[in-house]
Amino acid sequence: MPELPEVETTLRGIEPFLIGQTLESTVIRNGALRWPVSEQVYTLANQPIDTALRRGKYIIVQFSSGALLIHLGMSGNLRLVEKNTLPQKHDHVDLILHSGKIIRLNDPRRFGCVLWSSNWRQHPLISTLGLEPLADEFNGRYLYLRARTRKIAIKQLIMDGRVLVGVGNIYANEALFLSGIDPRRSANRISLTRMEHLALTLKQVLTSAIEQGGTTLKDFVGSDGKPGYFKQQLNVYGRAGEPCVKCDNTLQEIKQNNRATVYCSQCQA
Repeated sequence: MPELPEVETTLRGIEPFLIGQTLESTVIRNGALRWPVSEQVYTLANQPIDTALRRGKYIIVQFSSGALLIHLGMSGNLRLVEKNTLPQKHDHVDLILHSGKIIRLNDPRRFGCVLWSSNWRQHPLISTLGLEPLADEFNGRYLYLRARTRKIAIKQLIMDGRVLVGVGNIYANEALFLSGIDPRRSANRISLTRMEHLALTLKQVLTSAIEQGGTTLKDFVGSDGKPGYFKQQLNVYGRAGEPCVKCDNTLQEIKQNNRATVYCSQCQA
């Protein structure tokens, strides 16, 4: 699934082609996504684009009258194509710009969404989201306070979108490894000092991934059609059974909430 760095990379790729442009029209080939494409999207026309931003894993395209909320789902991507480019299989939604460019959503599994909201900050999918991990307000004290009454595993806490947005499985694995924290450890048993280290590591891991174009997954490519390449630098994710890059101990894999967790039993405590 595209995580925060993949979504941020996508936004940065398409943003220059959106700002200052006008949405000429839309084409909906298949509106049966995770949630049906909003009826308002079908009739959007001649709408100047005010801004484009990211909130969690959602890309927000804002107009004076409201905003589009776009989610890439499990395997979706947004491509920038020329106006006469023929659609391919799974190209479900086109945002046609006056410039002659098209922002095209390809979503093979149809777990993404394209929704309309007159006030996107109050939309039910957005209003309950936690802090952005790259925001200045996010720090170790925030994590520490949110964890005090939580007996859940620390990995589950940092992946809880009501606490922290956009930290998916890959980067949770990586940040916990680099901060030396066992992903199974109860969140309320981690000291403030270690939480501060974890918060800093999360910022570093996510920032590095964004700078390098996101993580290479078989279903993810950047807005320019080229795959990201952060996967080459992953320390634990996808490396179960291989030696730890720090101590040569064999990396272990377990399931937490049906997601793969890979860790080093010697380096993480």
